[in-house]
Amino acid sequence: MKVTKYSGELVHYDEQKLINSLRKSGADQSVAETIVKEIESELYEGIPSKKIYKRAYQLLKNISNVHAARYNLRTALLGLGPAGFFFEKFIAKLMQELGYQTKINTFLQGKCISHEIDILLLKNDLVTLVECKFHSGQDAKSDVKVPMYILSRFNDVKDRKYDLFSAKRNISKCTIVTNNRFTSDAIQFGECSGMNMLSWDYPQKNGIKELVDTYKVYPITCLTTLTKAEKEKLLILECITVEDLILHPNNLKNIELSRNRIKNVLKEANQLIN
Repeated sequence: MKVTKYSGELVHYDEQKLINSLRKSGADQSVAETIVKEIESELYEGIPSKKIYKRAYQLLKNISNVHAARYNLRTALLGLGPAGFFFEKFIAKLMQELGYQTKINTFLQGKCISHEIDILLLKNDLVTLVECKFHSGQDAKSDVKVPMYILSRFNDVKDRKYDLFSAKRNISKCTIVTNNRFTSDAIQFGECSGMNMLSWDYPQKNGIKELVDTYKVYPITCLTTLTKAEKEKLLILECITVEDLILHPNNLKNIELSRNRIKNVLKEANQLIN
């Protein structure tokens, strides 16, 4: 049985891969196998992988909203677009959990030109420049031109001192973050150039998906009890993560949810965090 990937490439259907993705969401083995059995009864030659994912998500949601929310994480990151401004804020929140101080959207005059920097980080008295590359399509990848371009921006600002985090500081490191994946050439160039790189699944076992689960910094866009329009309203209110929602539950009143809806949303949010 062949499956059509987002890119249009045909690949063999992998039952174990689907089971593993369901298990990573928190579903136990029997639940994962039951869902896979149901999906396999609906398969046909060339079925889009997107359709398999959606069906798995629906079946998982019928069993557990929290498991479905975790399973939906990669799609939830796409919900932080389309421009990627909310993705930058989300990454800043994630970096704070990793122990960094953060500044968002800072303008710095380089040696040659002025630059708007997505995120600046401070830890151990070292400042890191972070540039975020957001893709609105699930199959898009950041190719080698991205680290090459960002390296040139870093080189233009690294030799100057700036008033950053209450002191005069140099920018000593450079990091690239994307919600999707890097091409192999992009990774090779980035590593050779001494740049840090973070994507959905890179570095291996320490990419965005692992960091989000480890530090429980889930975007509100993964919640299954909110509509797309409601999530967009919350993002505008600076409610970026599930923890933001728990800390400021009045935002749910501000977007005019009923008392019962608020109860259900907060129940899912607290279960996801805990």
